[in-house]
Amino acid sequence: MTATAQTLRPPSRTLMFLEGRAIHEFGAFLGALPLLSLAPRGDGHPVLVLPGLVASDASTRALRAFLTGKGYAVSGWRQGRNYGLRPGVQDGMVDLVQELNDTHGRKISLVGWSLGGLYARQLAKMMPDRVRQVITLGSPFAGDPRSTNAWRVYEWASGRKADEVDPRFGGELAVPPPVPTTAVFSRTDGVCAWQGCMEKVGAQTESIEVESSHCGMGHHPAVVYAVADRLAQKEGQWRPFDRSGWRSVVYPDPHR
Repeated sequence: MTATAQTLRPPSRTLMFLEGRAIHEFGAFLGALPLLSLAPRGDGHPVLVLPGLVASDASTRALRAFLTGKGYAVSGWRQGRNYGLRPGVQDGMVDLVQELNDTHGRKISLVGWSLGGLYARQLAKMMPDRVRQVITLGSPFAGDPRSTNAWRVYEWASGRKADEVDPRFGGELAVPPPVPTTAVFSRTDGVCAWQGCMEKVGAQTESIEVESSHCGMGHHPAVVYAVADRLAQKEGQWRPFDRSGWRSVVYPDPHR
């Protein structure tokens, strides 16, 4: 564990209180649909969307519906509520990645919200030959588990210690997958310390900053557009997110 990960503190109570704006962010998503329709269309490859802690596929329905409309073969994770890595959860996700890959005959993109993003990273490390790219939304892979305001909920829901790592599930969380990886994060995240949600800069890694709550990240207009933009890249031709022009207003420099 790095010194940075050890010293990160959870978001303040003020930011946690402001998570209520997720409701308004969903309203903004509905209002922005005409503009979001300008996002690039996809090439039909399969996309698996993984929900956050104690959330289910219902939480990602808006994002999945939008991506389906953009031409992707989109799937939820099909395991009910996400109570952590309980027995059978890891095998269920591995089987689903294999099923989607085999059914469509194409590599699969993984989009994971919060805890779902941690799963996405680890699955890509285990099956890089089946995964096209990874996109995480507010996922605390680079910080200590206790740098979030949700670690106690995780321990209650999963029956596991927050810092317990299963070496059979992809290894160290902070190590990037060997596939193109995008980490979307917000400095106003009220659940996870934003510094722990940023990816290391590399040839196939990047971070995109948005101004969003944690609980609204899966339907925030700026996040949805960024996800669509990343997914629309041609396979094998990944490039970092273009922040030029109007995008520089919506997407600030994450390394400022």
